[in-house]
Amino acid sequence: MVDDRQDIERCIKLFVLAIAGLFFFTSCGSGRNAIYFDEPTNVVFGKNSTDLEPVIQLNDLLSIVVSSVNPDAADLFNPSRNGTEQSSTNSGNTTRASGYLVDQDGFINFPILGKIEVAGRTKKEVRDEITNQLVEQKLLLEPIVDIRYLNYKVSILGEVKNPSVLNVPSEKISLLEALGMAGDITIYGRRDNVTLIREEDGVKRIRKIDLTTNEIFSSPYYYLQSNDIVYVQPNKAKVSSSTGTKEWIPVILSAISLAIIIAINVK
Repeated sequence: MVDDRQDIERCIKLFVLAIAGLFFFTSCGSGRNAIYFDEPTNVVFGKNSTDLEPVIQLNDLLSIVVSSVNPDAADLFNPSRNGTEQSSTNSGNTTRASGYLVDQDGFINFPILGKIEVAGRTKKEVRDEITNQLVEQKLLLEPIVDIRYLNYKVSILGEVKNPSVLNVPSEKISLLEALGMAGDITIYGRRDNVTLIREEDGVKRIRKIDLTTNEIFSSPYYYLQSNDIVYVQPNKAKVSSSTGTKEWIPVILSAISLAIIIAINVK
């Protein structure tokens, strides 16, 4: 009887250990990975190099507004100013902003001045060129040229509360602001391995960012650029639940229970 009791206790201990092991492997990862900037505070970072103005890319949609001391003369260069284009759909009319679309060769077709190469240049460089041409050709007196992006947007995907495409009218947004606008990273998202996809000079580049450290504050990717894509990877707990690992737990526990019962009855 003593041996049988010891065998039963041994089987019960094995059963408890098996359950504990299953819960351990299916539980969430380290709590550290759910915390932002888990490093000493009171750190001062220098000016971020990403304050530099980004360059214009192919397929960017630009708003270019020209003003002058002679408003009537300036209107010749603003055919789309305060205007919109309408198109008909089955559900009614839709409205989209009009502007200058950068073509596949990197040019826009500007009134009177003709084709102007803008791709790979900053807004300031394009603004200076248009202003200089208007003055040199004596087309306007004291012209003022304002250039803005009409399609400045970033995409936030993966383990965030509200995956979405964010329009950025201010043309400046940090990675942290974008994540906040998307509802923040969920408890199942990996803060230590956020993926940033950015196209530069026609080449898509992938960067990994660790938000559990302070590296983002000195990173050239602190500020996002137009058409950036941010992807937050799921952690192991999310992957396990989505692949059906937890569905096997009752089956495994039942098999262990059956094995213990058989072992006891054999004794």
